[in-house]
Amino acid sequence: MNMQEWLKNLRKNKRTIPILSFPAIQLLNCSLTDFLNNSSLQAKGMQLVVERCQTGVGIGMMDLSIEAECFGADIKFDGIDIPTVCGALIKEDATLVEVPPIQKRAKIYIDGIKQARKLMPDIPILAGMIGPFSLAGRLLDVSEAMILCYDDPDLVHEVLSKATEFLIQYGKELKQSGANGIILAEPLAGILSPMLVHEFSSEYVQKIVKELQTDDFIIIYHNCGNNVLKMVDAILSTGCSAYHFGNAIHMKEMLEKMPKDKIVMGNIDPVGILKDGSIDMIEKETNQLLKQCEEYDNFILSSGCDIPYTSSWENLDCFIKTGNKYYEK
Repeated sequence: MNMQEWLKNLRKNKRTIPILSFPAIQLLNCSLTDFLNNSSLQAKGMQLVVERCQTGVGIGMMDLSIEAECFGADIKFDGIDIPTVCGALIKEDATLVEVPPIQKRAKIYIDGIKQARKLMPDIPILAGMIGPFSLAGRLLDVSEAMILCYDDPDLVHEVLSKATEFLIQYGKELKQSGANGIILAEPLAGILSPMLVHEFSSEYVQKIVKELQTDDFIIIYHNCGNNVLKMVDAILSTGCSAYHFGNAIHMKEMLEKMPKDKIVMGNIDPVGILKDGSIDMIEKETNQLLKQCEEYDNFILSSGCDIPYTSSWENLDCFIKTGNKYYEK
């Protein structure tokens, strides 16, 4: 499947494409624990979302703990909230840390993509994967990583090199499993200063793009940080095929800065609007965003980030229906 052609067709035939995976739990009537640990449920969940929302593309889970788990990081999971990384795995000498094999839940997610490909042979499937600086932050501790960029940049670069090597390996396996691309989530880079983001994030994303991206496999860059308006040049230097931004920024301001030949996606608040908002609020905010951005034919309506699994399907149906109705006009 030529994914560059798919992006061109998406520009002509717009549809609402949220980052929507975990709410499939409700459609499957299963627990979060079962969903995270069962590749068949993940694949079926992707299929049910595509059928219900008519997105035309399967979206894999955006779970930003699985890559750190492969390195051996402690994961907190209580069966209620999405898994998170606890504490720092690397505290001083990163040279002692080896690049791990693909293991643990990562293998389940790969198999989920493989099974989804069998269920949906004719549409694109996009897997989720963390970005290099965001992974390094989980291995070093998020707050500590920000300080170390100044105090011990060599340590950060050592961790980034190993994180990037692992992510390239993981991306290749996702590609072999049947994925047509990756949504690369690099949110932690969004709180770096513009001076640091190129050195500690974009240069490493470039390496991933160079190794993985082809006409039939695209990288969609996601960053929901509040500094992204100040780092457009560094973000574009990654060479990704498309870009997805969160609700911390004004989308029209971002579109003004982005090249017209790049698809830009976002950015309805997944929590304050899609999860906790009323139907009237969702319709109002969605129509308002589309009206603000309608002069930009490279804009595609999406959620600002991954949508919480507890979000009501009444709200999600309203969001997708409202967006697609606007596009039909």
